[in-house]
Amino acid sequence: MKFTGKIGEYFEAQEINDHNCLHLKETQPETLRFLWFTSDENRIKIDRIPYTFNKNDIVTLTQFHQLEYEHINTVNLLRFNRPFYCILDHDSEVGCKGILYYGAAKLPIISATGTEVEILQTAWKMANLEFEMEDNLQQEMLQMMLKRILILCARIYKNQSQHEELSKSQHDLVREFNFLVETHFRQKHSVVEYADLLHKSPKTITNTFKKIGQKSPLKFIQERIVLEARRLIFYTEKDMSEIGYELGFQDLQSFSRFFKNNEGCSPSEYREMVH
Repeated sequence: MKFTGKIGEYFEAQEINDHNCLHLKETQPETLRFLWFTSDENRIKIDRIPYTFNKNDIVTLTQFHQLEYEHINTVNLLRFNRPFYCILDHDSEVGCKGILYYGAAKLPIISATGTEVEILQTAWKMANLEFEMEDNLQQEMLQMMLKRILILCARIYKNQSQHEELSKSQHDLVREFNFLVETHFRQKHSVVEYADLLHKSPKTITNTFKKIGQKSPLKFIQERIVLEARRLIFYTEKDMSEIGYELGFQDLQSFSRFFKNNEGCSPSEYREMVH
């Protein structure tokens, strides 16, 4: 089921199985995806990395993630664009920026249990009913159902990660750092640059990440750059100089050195391996 508004709003809720799983690969411009698996042994690749998802596992993907399916049993798919609901403009409402979406290199995977599953099921049913109500309140009601789902999943993520060890200000710092890396990784490669944007010292950021057992902020930045480099090498025919320039490196040598330090091979060698 799909909703389209007068100024480009798009919202979709679909039950996907092995018969219509091609729909997972269909693209809508600038949309975010929410995948809630409703059975065991669903095998997909995200950015060429294989994952197996079981019943009530949830993963959230942006327009930048490359999705390939190997075997799909059943999954509930939500897909929406910024005109329908902007998680950035409404971050104070749902608090999922830098957690469920735009969290740089780390893929957000959570597992719902008990009451959480019941809430998801209720919201899903209500959304499906709203698709049939073609009145002037339809969009607002669908947004409410989506918001409820996102708020719940952001809470689950925080509870299942080590973020509960942080104060609210520290948690917000991690979220904002994640988001800023996703936004600026092509231009900004150092912790100092993000510290300036956050009006914090690099040491404060490093200590906050250390408190939750995360990799260092610098490693976080580097992994996001490497992820994008791998995507561009595999999914495009751009030459290495062009890819390096797109990722903020002044010359091919510095890009190749960075890539090899992180991946153990040069960009050209990586392209040969994956093709």
